[in-house]
Amino acid sequence: MAVVAPPLSVLDHRLHLRQHHCLRHQIPISITTPIFHYPIPHLSLFVTKASLSLSPQTHPSTAATSLSPPQQIQQLCQSQNLSQAYTALQKAFDTNIYTISELSESIRVLLQACGQHKDVEIGKKVHNLVYSSTHFVNDFVLNTKIITMYSLCGSPLDSRIAFDNLQRKNLFLWNALISGYTRNEHFGDAIGVFYEMLLETEFKPDNFTMPCVIKACGGIGDVGLGQSVHGMSVKLGLVLDVFVGNALVAMYGKQGIVVDALRVFENMPERNLVSWNSMICSFSENGFSNECFGVFRRMLLEEESLVPDVATLVTLLPVCAGEGGIDMGAVVHGMAVKLGLCDKLMVSNALMDTYSKCGLWSESEIIFCMIENKNVVSWNSIIGSYSREGNKRETFELFMRMQMEEKIRPNEITILNVLPVCFENSEVMCVKELHCYSLRNGIQSDEMLANAFVAAYAKCGSTRSAEHVFYVMEVRTVNSCNAIIGGHAQNGDPSKAIELFFQMTESGLDPDFFSIGSLLLACSRLKCLQYIKEVHGFILRNGLEIDSFIIISLLSCYIRCGKTHLARILFNETRDKSLVLWNAMLTGYTQNGLFHESLDLFHQMLSYGIQPSEIAITSIFGACTQLSALRPGREIHCFALKANLIDDKFVCCSLIDMYAKCGCLELSQRLEPYKAENYVLISNLYAGAGKWNDVRKVRGMMKETGLQKDVGCSWIEVEGKLYSFGVGEEILEGSGQMGKTWKRLEDKISRIGHRSDTNSVLHELEE
Repeated sequence: MAVVAPPLSVLDHRLHLRQHHCLRHQIPISITTPIFHYPIPHLSLFVTKASLSLSPQTHPSTAATSLSPPQQIQQLCQSQNLSQAYTALQKAFDTNIYTISELSESIRVLLQACGQHKDVEIGKKVHNLVYSSTHFVNDFVLNTKIITMYSLCGSPLDSRIAFDNLQRKNLFLWNALISGYTRNEHFGDAIGVFYEMLLETEFKPDNFTMPCVIKACGGIGDVGLGQSVHGMSVKLGLVLDVFVGNALVAMYGKQGIVVDALRVFENMPERNLVSWNSMICSFSENGFSNECFGVFRRMLLEEESLVPDVATLVTLLPVCAGEGGIDMGAVVHGMAVKLGLCDKLMVSNALMDTYSKCGLWSESEIIFCMIENKNVVSWNSIIGSYSREGNKRETFELFMRMQMEEKIRPNEITILNVLPVCFENSEVMCVKELHCYSLRNGIQSDEMLANAFVAAYAKCGSTRSAEHVFYVMEVRTVNSCNAIIGGHAQNGDPSKAIELFFQMTESGLDPDFFSIGSLLLACSRLKCLQYIKEVHGFILRNGLEIDSFIIISLLSCYIRCGKTHLARILFNETRDKSLVLWNAMLTGYTQNGLFHESLDLFHQMLSYGIQPSEIAITSIFGACTQLSALRPGREIHCFALKANLIDDKFVCCSLIDMYAKCGCLELSQRLEPYKAENYVLISNLYAGAGKWNDVRKVRGMMKETGLQKDVGCSWIEVEGKLYSFGVGEEILEGSGQMGKTWKRLEDKISRIGHRSDTNSVLHELEE
């Protein structure tokens, strides 16, 4: 669904990005309206005794004393002199010459300033001053301000203490306490106070109570409770209120129940900008990109009085980044320019992230350079941009600049952005340096970061360091266990991965899909059928067979153990067969020498209307090669040409191998003439047929065209440890063990009647 932005002269994101930023409105600089509005002091015609001095210094004091206490405190609060403001308030209390209304207004002004500047110490002093006065101790308005002040200062416990000390309470006080808990994300306490109000008082929730409680339900993830509060709102006649409706849309969207969010939204008699933003956000967070832009377009068409704000654009831009929709991102960028919102830091950060995730790193860098007051989010966005690109040098340079030039302290997201460029190249020292940095600066308190270090160490092959990070964690979650289990399964000891899995279940943690996937990987590497069957039973008992990833992993395990009949049973029992599952079964048949079964399954796949991928074509060419089935091979070749699958290098190599081994060497030689691996393959086929002149001819053609064969590399596992070695290496770690293992293998091979075929080896070759 297309979204039409306001008329712009620049929509091409590549040619006119700079112009986007140059089109900002030249708005005249104006003085910001102060929070507290001061009236002009009244000039008195009467001269007091204190002003009869001939000194000109008395005139300013005369002007100052003409201000009322609320005005003086407003002035001091605006300049952030809260301590002086409190002193002025205290003097006003002591003099007893001001009215109750003046003192009450002064208290409200100072309490509001304490909450705004999060100065809880001055706020407590004002609180004590109020409670020491018989005039204000039962003032509902001031007590509500006190509770709100504590919550704004991030101290909901003090709010509760102040609330409990009150002899009389009204609905506003209950609402202030519930709102404070919700604001500080103490969602369980907010719901507890709500229940307390319902059970112990006769107050009925209003349109201020319900949004706070609904938000708390979304915060704890209790959909059932949220639906109950929704029903209560209907009974109380509050569901049509715009604030209650907005909270319900946001709550349902956060819990992934987009249908209910949309139903509430459509039934709202009145919608404001928050309503539209909440609905857009609900679609955005749940991956409904088309619907997200559809609602945005509706807002532009139906609500002419509403203008998109920062929240609207910041919600839309991640959708553009996730979908790779740079055209839509450019439209949103143009709208930001038109509305004069590009100067907003949140919008600039979102634009930068969008361009980088769409692969337009230069555009992202342009926006970054134009941001005047960069914050940690800005730096994280540009660092993540270069990290995703794999540019290690730029990533680390920006990481250093962030600290040295801008004096901005990195956070957990910064480290998470830098880590990938370390373990991509298996640079364990780089990971250790970053780990030490995070420890020195107290950054590794985050569970996600600790898990990332466990995974990074494991990917670099340093499972000992991964275990150290894992065991020093104060609280280990399922994600933590998944990181260490997956690390051992992929790069360490598979048996250790299985051991850690059982430790996790014994500790009371329930495995998830990732846990089972890592466990199956470990079982497949060990090729232990008993373990695989036990895991299969565990999957069935816990209802995990609905996950396609788990089924594919389990099927691959059976295939690796040579139990293709068990794999086929699992394949047949799976209702929704994905393309990956078909590929796994096809490859399994081919790898285990069941070539006729592989061909039959391929034809069955075509009969169901499933489009084979490069993996399936490669596998089926391998089956045709082993069966010397030239006719089916040619038919599949024609199919691959029509489906544009022949350009894949693996498909091409398997096709050459098939034609060559089926006796069509000249035809195979005409395919992909500029790839070294194809010449090597044809050369080996000629050598196997004893045609040494043709072998030398092919080798000569390789030299003439400058093609060279890559050096081979092999792996061998001895006593649970994996060794790798390349052609020409003489000194190898564990070479003694490898020699003994190889000798045992040769003895076994010779005993069953096999011998090495050296007829096709061209001994005069240098390599």
